[in-house]
Amino acid sequence: MWEELIEAWRVNNRVTLFLLDEIDQHGLECTLSRRGGRTVGRQFAHMHNNRISRLKVWCPELANAAKLFGSKEEPGGEELAAAFAESGERVCRYIAKASAGMPRVKTFRRGLVVTITYLVAHESHHRGSIMLTLKQSGQKLSQDVQYGIWDWEKR
Repeated sequence: MWEELIEAWRVNNRVTLFLLDEIDQHGLECTLSRRGGRTVGRQFAHMHNNRISRLKVWCPELANAAKLFGSKEEPGGEELAAAFAESGERVCRYIAKASAGMPRVKTFRRGLVVTITYLVAHESHHRGSIMLTLKQSGQKLSQDVQYGIWDWEKR
């Protein structure tokens, strides 16, 4: 079953990269906040940082030397894509270690499936927030993208 869990995680990562690839620099700078909240780019950075922060708790060796974005940093699309590719593979290695019962590898008390489901749910929440921010900022995404994030058979 762990191979299927890794594949589900990889699909989630590809969906995020698919969405990111469709957003230009102007889109990354969009925000609905009037008090300095996250831009679209910062939301993507937060998603990556959350992966690494969780790995620091669950399997610290997999978080070593990982790039974390600063709280005010505004990374570009290429930098974000590289970070997602790297952190995505780190999570795959985590799933393999946790499913093999490796010592010192932690999960939520309810197990590995719940742990990975948390990560996917967190990222899905932010993808929705990103798409809403873009829409309300006049940066509408194409129908191919709007529906494409749900075509997990294709991703």
